[in-house]
Amino acid sequence: MNDYQVLVVGGGPGGYVAAIRAAQLGFKSALVEKDTVGGLCLNWGCIPSKALLRNAEVLNLIKNSNEFGIKIDTFTPDFSEAVKRSRKVVKKLIAGVGFLLKKNNVELISDAAVLANKNEIQLQNSGKTITADNIVIATGSNFREFPNMPIDEKRVITSRQALELKEIPNKIAIVGGGATGIEFGYIFNAYGSEVTIIELTDRILNKEDADVSKELTKIYEKKGIKILTGTQIEKLEVNDKSVKANIITDGKESTLEFDTLMVAVGAEANTKNIGLEDVGVELDNGWIKIDNYMNTSVNNIYAIGDVTGKLLQAHVASHQGVVAVEKIAGLNPEPINNYYDMPRAIYCEPQVASIGLTEEEAKSQGYKIKTGTFPLAASGKALGLGDTEGFSKLIFDSEIGELLGAHMVGSNVSELLGEIGILKHLEGSSKEIGDLVHPHPTMSEILKESALGSLGSAIHI
Repeated sequence: MNDYQVLVVGGGPGGYVAAIRAAQLGFKSALVEKDTVGGLCLNWGCIPSKALLRNAEVLNLIKNSNEFGIKIDTFTPDFSEAVKRSRKVVKKLIAGVGFLLKKNNVELISDAAVLANKNEIQLQNSGKTITADNIVIATGSNFREFPNMPIDEKRVITSRQALELKEIPNKIAIVGGGATGIEFGYIFNAYGSEVTIIELTDRILNKEDADVSKELTKIYEKKGIKILTGTQIEKLEVNDKSVKANIITDGKESTLEFDTLMVAVGAEANTKNIGLEDVGVELDNGWIKIDNYMNTSVNNIYAIGDVTGKLLQAHVASHQGVVAVEKIAGLNPEPINNYYDMPRAIYCEPQVASIGLTEEEAKSQGYKIKTGTFPLAASGKALGLGDTEGFSKLIFDSEIGELLGAHMVGSNVSELLGEIGILKHLEGSSKEIGDLVHPHPTMSEILKESALGSLGSAIHI
């Protein structure tokens, strides 16, 4: 008889959720974590960065307080205090996860784990061996290193070091125009940095709808953020005072100098030196191969979260964890057949929120589409908030009216993903969204107006 029925390796948002769900289903469950529970997301990712984003948002509100009839003549932004606040938030949530594990009788084992065979784990610090009927790998991902951009954690940093800065750099380059680069670009800009975002492809947020990229580019440039697309970093020259970036844009070489350069591109799975190959777990370019129920190539070993390389989002990892454990329990959960229907959010201001296919993806898959777009400048709620930048864009199958994708830029639009996610899951149509009564005045009305717009019957535009 094995020591545990379900053993989870890795205590991030996928791992701890899987361990708790296993305990709820009556399994003897344990969680092995070598560092602090919560994983990269809680400790050095989504949670502390969102706390800093809130500080930046408040700072920008103060800067624009005159628009609301409030005169604030002097104020002093202190980034070190913002960082302290973010660490307090992290500490509180870590304690919360620990409480949940204890409440659900999940045994927390603080150690590093290596697979010895498909039912056995060797603990590296204690030297002990533990066994389990089922093992869930949730070891996450980490920052990818690039030979042309070596991280020294002083002048050349990742988001990990950015979350611990005591002072804001006067000039900073952010390499990568994805979610991380866009969010930190907003933070540094709010605190007064001269920000340059360097993106290799032809647009920032290149996995989002092209209209989203275009809108956010316009908004960021209005804020004074410089965006260089189609730009490659050749090499860096680092000294005690600055970092020089030798770049190529449209075939032309140039050199830019910054106080700090932040690498915000690339991730790699934490699959090395944990015994995966020794027990026959198949990898695909370093990521663990899984099926729609999170099964690996070894029948009792599952993998969830970033380590699978599917969609590197905390909520995706948590959902994968639940599906995996419920499959183990024989509950026949709904398989995850695609990941483009998972909600995605970027928490700059204005926010970016999306789900489903982009217009380009829908067309490439052969759909005949209709789109409806509604600008926030026509929203009563947005006008009242003083946040009129952005839009809502819904994409429908023109033949049957089914919602294919939703893409939004605007204040707090991430909060609309719950509604649009339900509609997407239930195969909602343009008519059904248009018929649904939304409270007034709310941001949710932009969804109704977008749906009506696709039908040619929008009222407020």
